[in-house]
Amino acid sequence: MKLDDYRTSDNISDQRGGGGGGPRFPIGGGKMGIGTIIILGIAALVFGVNPMELIQGGGMTDGAPVQTQAGGQNAAQSCAVDEKSKFSCQVLASTEDTWGALFKTQGQTYQPATLTFYDRNGQSGCGAAQSAMGPFYCPADNGIYLDTSFFDELATRFGASGDFAQAYVIAHEVGHHIQTISGRSADVRRAQSRASEAKGNELQVRMELEADCYAGVWAARNRSRIEPGDIEEGMTAASAIGDDTLQKAAGRRPVPESFTHGTSAQRMAWLAKGLNTGDPAQCDTFSATRL
Repeated sequence: MKLDDYRTSDNISDQRGGGGGGPRFPIGGGKMGIGTIIILGIAALVFGVNPMELIQGGGMTDGAPVQTQAGGQNAAQSCAVDEKSKFSCQVLASTEDTWGALFKTQGQTYQPATLTFYDRNGQSGCGAAQSAMGPFYCPADNGIYLDTSFFDELATRFGASGDFAQAYVIAHEVGHHIQTISGRSADVRRAQSRASEAKGNELQVRMELEADCYAGVWAARNRSRIEPGDIEEGMTAASAIGDDTLQKAAGRRPVPESFTHGTSAQRMAWLAKGLNTGDPAQCDTFSATRL
């Protein structure tokens, strides 16, 4: 994806190095947001992590000293740490401009998310940030949390390499930000609090697929920057992190009632819908009778 000449975002925070890379952090107050619960479930499924260890402050380290990457003292420095950081900052800036323009057409002002870099361990408004969780969005502080080593994991473990696959991951988390500032997330959490586990999972699947579609809308609105092979990279990433594919990879029989993010086919379909329409109004998974 051609973003070499794009600005980097100013909405950047950095916990790498001394900022937040060393200690383990428990989930604050004994409460977890929906996003955190889902993240812990994925960590358990994909990486073999005990969710209770994460909740209680356990991490992926054995207590030995960990070499952490130095972060920046301001947004510009943080974005200049390495190529992955710079690209992430450029993607975020692009989403800011894209959603800012879309909100303006509705007479609204877009309030951007903050992207926080961390290395192995960090802290979010939702509690612990751990590399095993993968990138995630925290509605409590409107923050996206990213350990850029995940991009290597995306390529090696999931077979989804390429810059557009990385951009899709960030754009998906921005999609969750859109859901938060629009009130969608709060509505879903209320519905989940009254629903059975299976129904709550179904609602979460719809949330994730809507965020996939929003990622596609962002890409569609930046089509002039898409290069040959980019769309295939995005589709590969979407397929690789489908619930059915992940459960099969973990040696388990797929159990639809346990899905929280959607099947590979569903994730690809909703990403494609956003790409093909460029219209966020077409991303309403909650009105769709079939996903």
